[in-house]
Amino acid sequence: MTPSNTLSKGLTASLMDRSATIAVVGMGYVGIPLAEALLDAGFRLVLFDIDEQKAIDLNEGLCYLEHLGQGVFDKLQQSERCQASADESDLAKADVHILCVPTPLGEHREPDLSYVISSARMVGRNRRAGSLAVLESTTFPGTTRREFAQALEAGWVESGRDAVLAGLFIAYSPEREDPGRKSHTTKAIPKLVGGIDEESGALALALYQAAFEEVVEVSSAEVAESAKLLENIFRAVNIALVNEMKVVLDELDVDIFEVVRAAATKPFGYMPFWPGPGLGGHCIPIDPFYMTWRAKEVGASVRFIELAGLVNTAMPERVVSRVGLALNGIGLAVRGSRVLILGLAYKANVGDTRESPTFELFERLIKLGADVDYSDPHVPEMVPVRKSSRRQQGVELSDAVIASYDCVLVATAHDCVAWEKVAEHAKLVVDTRDVMRPWREEMGGRLFTA
Repeated sequence: MTPSNTLSKGLTASLMDRSATIAVVGMGYVGIPLAEALLDAGFRLVLFDIDEQKAIDLNEGLCYLEHLGQGVFDKLQQSERCQASADESDLAKADVHILCVPTPLGEHREPDLSYVISSARMVGRNRRAGSLAVLESTTFPGTTRREFAQALEAGWVESGRDAVLAGLFIAYSPEREDPGRKSHTTKAIPKLVGGIDEESGALALALYQAAFEEVVEVSSAEVAESAKLLENIFRAVNIALVNEMKVVLDELDVDIFEVVRAAATKPFGYMPFWPGPGLGGHCIPIDPFYMTWRAKEVGASVRFIELAGLVNTAMPERVVSRVGLALNGIGLAVRGSRVLILGLAYKANVGDTRESPTFELFERLIKLGADVDYSDPHVPEMVPVRKSSRRQQGVELSDAVIASYDCVLVATAHDCVAWEKVAEHAKLVVDTRDVMRPWREEMGGRLFTA
């Protein structure tokens, strides 16, 4: 038996009997739900984040992700099998390291793997022979085998060890979190796994089978990486399709939301996607660019995906133009008008602002001379995400506050907003989410869709 076989058998046994210690690197929207699932499965955990405040909050049981609820943070804090840390030396306690770190876009919309590489090097410096490293961050095909593996090995060498020992097992398992969704728990969503070799894939399968109801092993890390991209590019392309339909149907005075609902009555061959002010979240606005970048690297053309990206990124500009038309209809210019944007989060009923189109709506309206505020019960303060962004407190809604603005722009349809009050007191509403439909008749010319 080779040293690699011996090491993999030992790790498999510790995964099966739950004696393995697992480090989850990145305590955000993906890492926290994953940690809960692994804790429920009986593993010992090291919850690591370079943000020391997150480690402090976790050890004190403070909830910093509203949509998950206090109960999740209480469970992690109260378990004797769970330790939160910002000290990378604690990673040496783990037999398995799962990386749930950001993969954003750079200034020119190129993939930014800096978090993956720096985290992998850190794990490499603190791992032991025979350990398993799994990447969950969304990325382009080949990252796990190339950049991720190379960074793990570089970290090993940085630690002062001469060469990489046998038994560095590496796999990819894409996260499938959808913040705020109640229909599926983390452990109920089927988990894909793919290793860079047969042993790595088998170990990743054993790991996730201990915590998830269904695990699907694919033939390679590249297949798993590509499947994740396809899932989200599928959504991006279909959202682009309905956004483009909306542009046309607006000119024809046809209600796109009614059209989508009508088409959705077909029981096969169709599923509804909804238009909006632009794409938000960590996946859908970003993943197509990861694929287009990788395609260019190998000389392939992905015009269809690129076109969808162009359509979706143009939506904030169109919404702002509709705000201008709506204000013009009541005799006002954008410059000097007071505009209240309802919703900073990218989707309803969560406080997740990653890639939210509201930031661009803000910037474009301010550039045109509007006086802009926002209100979002899930996001009390707007933290700058771009050089042109600013820190700003959200406005608390009241009848008088709503009535004080020239225009209310609906960007996110949170359930907890008193929409009937908006309908009653707003001078003008520009609705991008169809949330004001129940009051359409009584609002008349005060309601404008975008």
